[in-house]
Amino acid sequence: MSPSSHHGSLAEVAAVFTRLGLTAFGGPAAHIAAMEDELVAKRAWVTRDAFADLVGAANLIPGPNSTELAIHLGYRRAGWAGLVVAGCCFIVPAVALVWLVAWAYVGYGARVEVQAMLRGMQPAVLAVVVQAIWRLKGSLARTRTGAVLAALAFAGLVLGVSELTLLLAAVGAALLWTLAERGGEPSSRRTAIPVSALGLLPAAAGAAAAPLLSDAAIFVSFARIGSVLFGSGYVLLAFLRGEFVTRLGVLSEAQLLDAIAVGQVTPGPVFSAATFAGYLLGGHGGAAAATAGIFLPAFVGVAVTAPFVARLRASPVLSRILDAVNAVALALMAGVVLLMLRGFAPSPLSLAILGVASILLIHTSIGAGWVLAGGAVAGLARMW
Repeated sequence: MSPSSHHGSLAEVAAVFTRLGLTAFGGPAAHIAAMEDELVAKRAWVTRDAFADLVGAANLIPGPNSTELAIHLGYRRAGWAGLVVAGCCFIVPAVALVWLVAWAYVGYGARVEVQAMLRGMQPAVLAVVVQAIWRLKGSLARTRTGAVLAALAFAGLVLGVSELTLLLAAVGAALLWTLAERGGEPSSRRTAIPVSALGLLPAAAGAAAAPLLSDAAIFVSFARIGSVLFGSGYVLLAFLRGEFVTRLGVLSEAQLLDAIAVGQVTPGPVFSAATFAGYLLGGHGGAAAATAGIFLPAFVGVAVTAPFVARLRASPVLSRILDAVNAVALALMAGVVLLMLRGFAPSPLSLAILGVASILLIHTSIGAGWVLAGGAVAGLARMW
């Protein structure tokens, strides 16, 4: 897109995405629907077809899809400055609310009634992930090959294989599959875009967390996660568990579920849960480092790919890679539900909350916020 096609003001972009950041509840699908209603139907910033292309482009790069869509739309409306402003204005309201809740959690989370509410909300968080698995199973593992990759990835996660290894293996399998279909003949012209779009993967694979969780170490850990995380925002739970519970042992299963719960009940991207986790790891500095780390790859990814949206959409290699990593993302969500259930030794009440909440979310129109609130009430009722 040429610079002359960017014809909106930064003030307009800031106002729209700040309002969306304050009111967009319900997860990525709801965020995307709100943007379509506001920016396609009401304001006509882009056509419906162009909007669909941007949704597809966001799916082709790692990171929070609804945030990346906001960044794409800001770029379309007001150029490079619009790219930054749209993303920041969509993210900041959620981050500020989550940051405040994290501060209160550290100060008052040990109170008996707060602990009771959190214990009731934790299985409800897993029910939200179960709902995401149910709804996404057809789109994330839509072929027989995808189903096989998902099954293998699920088994690998349960056996202790790292999430990053599983994703990189899926990328490798997709590339080998594509080369085999072409008879092994490489095509540099065709693979130039996929390599640039996935350019963050090699850096992420080689990065290592510092032995102490300084602000710099927190930033590196979250940037590594943000640079390889495809699929639903709930895959974040699997990566946070692998990094901070299993590998480093600095957070508990319960603290992670609390982080995801806060990210879910506040507006804006679920990835704001990283702010909560960062605060637990390092106070205000840790919250800032985690927030910058988890969202920076989204800005970089959109900046790299925005000028090539049409070509990205038509790339058979990227499409194959996306299918593979989405299948693994589905497996990671399923695996983390099993592992976290095993990790916090659920009681009969928590299993009942998980079952009832899953049924309500899958078979009714009730929102995740109400289910989480119901879990909190059930936890309090048990205490009384």
